[in-house]
Amino acid sequence: MSATAKRIVVEQAGPPEAMRLVEEPVPSPAAGEVFIRQQAIGVDFIDTQLRSGLLPAALPTGLGFSAAGTVAALGEGVTGLAVGDRVAYHYPVAGAYAEARAVPAERVIRLPDQDMSAEAAAGALFRGLTAWYLATRMRPIAKGDTVLVHAAAGGVGLILIQWLAHLGAEVIATVGSADKRAAVKAHGITHCIALDEEDFVTRVQEITAGKGVSIVYECIGKETFERSLGCAARFGLVVSFGWPSGDIDPVKLADIRNRGSLFVTRPTIAHYVADPADLREGAGALFDLIAKGTIKVTVGQSYPLAEAARAHADLAGRRTSGSTILTV
Repeated sequence: MSATAKRIVVEQAGPPEAMRLVEEPVPSPAAGEVFIRQQAIGVDFIDTQLRSGLLPAALPTGLGFSAAGTVAALGEGVTGLAVGDRVAYHYPVAGAYAEARAVPAERVIRLPDQDMSAEAAAGALFRGLTAWYLATRMRPIAKGDTVLVHAAAGGVGLILIQWLAHLGAEVIATVGSADKRAAVKAHGITHCIALDEEDFVTRVQEITAGKGVSIVYECIGKETFERSLGCAARFGLVVSFGWPSGDIDPVKLADIRNRGSLFVTRPTIAHYVADPADLREGAGALFDLIAKGTIKVTVGQSYPLAEAARAHADLAGRRTSGSTILTV
């Protein structure tokens, strides 16, 4: 191992330029840790929120929660992994934007075969685990259930629509602009609404003959949340798991009662994979569906680690499609 490695740090919250690339000594892995030479790093919207200060974080802070690479060293007591293994990890402590990193062994998953590249694994893991809990832990999906997925051309969205279709759901998707429709329809989704062309509430009601959908996967926030409530069927579930357009206004209980005794939840992946057993279950299910070809991972854009600021600017500007990664 070389004596130093580069990583991204944020010392003061701010615009993408607030990220600094620094070079620091590489510590040996502590007991129970795995030291990984990283090849690809997932870039997720939550990273932009931490960097900007929208989500509070103790400063200075690293960024990023998932990456893939090769095991370079093992701390005392680590079993089941070996130096040279190809692995990925999801660790709820920001710091994945780096050339190398030591993480607890219980958060590390060996990649299933040589066919899965580090780039695909990094692009899939955080987003795929999000899609896993959304599709399997919110409410059972029955064949023929109709669901609405916002931002369906995004990293989470493209995986989620495939997972839901695999479970038998009829998926209605929205995308930000008409030019993103093709990415969604390539996965067999018939109903794809471009938000810059159509009113999605009207279209959902037309498609469902006025019944609405059983689940709304709401990840836009202030721009769409109130209208998303109008898409839910009686006893429908509205899952608010993202808010890039701004956080939603307080939800009135009387309103969700009057709209059909709706259920509203705001989940976070941190809770659904807090137990390492759940992390392994979710990652195992994800990698299995990828291996079978049921889910295809689209890495839409890749940037060198040193250009993390450009990746953030493109992500916040909605200039991306599919998963975004940094490479080392």
